[in-house]
Amino acid sequence: MPALLEVRDLKKYFKTKGGMLHAVDGINFALEEGKTLGVVGESGCGKTTLGRTVLHLLEPTDGKIFFEGKDITTPTKNELHDLRAKMQIIFQDPFSSLDPRKSVSESIMEPLKLRKKHSKADMLKEMRELMDTVGLAARFENSYPHELDGGRRQRIGIARALSLKPKFIVCDEPVSALDVSIQAQVINLMLDLQEERGLAYMFVTHDLSVVKYISDDIMVMYLGQMVEKAPSDDLFSDTRHPYTKALLSAIPAPDIDDKTERILLKGEITSPVEPKPGCRFMARCRYAADGCEKPQKLEEHAPGHFVACCRHKEI
Repeated sequence: MPALLEVRDLKKYFKTKGGMLHAVDGINFALEEGKTLGVVGESGCGKTTLGRTVLHLLEPTDGKIFFEGKDITTPTKNELHDLRAKMQIIFQDPFSSLDPRKSVSESIMEPLKLRKKHSKADMLKEMRELMDTVGLAARFENSYPHELDGGRRQRIGIARALSLKPKFIVCDEPVSALDVSIQAQVINLMLDLQEERGLAYMFVTHDLSVVKYISDDIMVMYLGQMVEKAPSDDLFSDTRHPYTKALLSAIPAPDIDDKTERILLKGEITSPVEPKPGCRFMARCRYAADGCEKPQKLEEHAPGHFVACCRHKEI
């Protein structure tokens, strides 16, 4: 099946007083329709910037972005307007992403109004159908964000994202601000919507338990670079990159007798501003050796399993 979204050597740099900050530095991946790519890593690794650059909320510094086989790296104003309907985002904070002056119905209908293709009656009908789809009771139609809990606010965000019938959605830590029980409800809702509508997700998160449940493939980022990418089950059963091993060791074990070793990272974090060539994780890696000071290339460890570590076969 051809990829719905393809990213080639994507880069996003920001100018700082000390030089160029390499927020996203040479990312490659492809995502098929109806599939989920999980993107994980510590805060500041560039995962949110990656999602926003793909959507053109931030413009790429270099690289290529293809959507439905078409190059959308530098879209015209009209092309970008059309892309906004096909590519949407669900934000992390369901409170700050909603206008406190707009009711639930107004927030959900806003994207439809901007399209100027629907009558008021059609917009009302579509809004009520969306509310029902995401599990918002009709009685909340005239409520305001401050009157609702986090789970219901995030359902508004999901409804807004669905309103223009997109094919691809960036989910930027959509459940991290919610209680655990509400997280499960929202994730199951998103999985149901994906099955019904054939949606493709880029699921950005720092929660590895969540990403394993929802993702087909998982990409691990460290300081703007992809260090490992694999099918979800393979990443957990055959972890190859030292950074990924450290992340997985931090997942709380449900069994109190589980003696899994916790890998504590030590050493100074490499600056993402004008970073030197070589492995950016080297200063914190227990396996660092000769060769790590050279640029690390992604190698295919197993079918679909890529690792950017010169020692991945030894560890």
